[in-house]
Amino acid sequence: MNMAWMAGAALAATMIMAALPAARAGGGGQFTLTSPDMAAGKTIAAAQVFNGFGCSGGNISPALAWSNAPAGTQSFALLVHDPDAPTGSGWWHWVVYNIPAATSSLPAGAGDPQKKLMPAGAVQGRTDFGTAGYGGPCPPPGKPHRYYFRLYALKVARLEVPADATAALIAFNVNAATLGKAELMGLYGR
Repeated sequence: MNMAWMAGAALAATMIMAALPAARAGGGGQFTLTSPDMAAGKTIAAAQVFNGFGCSGGNISPALAWSNAPAGTQSFALLVHDPDAPTGSGWWHWVVYNIPAATSSLPAGAGDPQKKLMPAGAVQGRTDFGTAGYGGPCPPPGKPHRYYFRLYALKVARLEVPADATAALIAFNVNAATLGKAELMGLYGR
């Protein structure tokens, strides 16, 4: 596959996904994503910060809960992205897809594949850390970065992507199947 095309597709997918409006649920309520471990627009706690690259956090994925998914939702995907990372394309911190439609929450620590806390069928994809699972914030010193936890309601039961798919390829496929999006943004700087 042409690398220039893949890079362009990845950038386009990121831009399109950031522009998607939050969807209204079939029952009239707003599709929402919440966490007892982080507050919208506030500093992310040390428990969720990466342990490495000069950071010494707990690297525990936050507990997440959602409600009012759009009518027709067949699965969910969770993508955590830092658009402020000095890479030109941001940094993917957590990539989860094929979350069953009956699921409405993930417990704290579900991002650790060794703990096996994900619902059956859910897949944790490779992040920009090079591994599957949650990798918390750890920006370079300077201005705080924004960390977007975005949950997508999908019109397909499964994403058909290779097992070693990049986060950008997964995001591209998520975008193509999205019915709605719920978002929670936290900040972290050092």
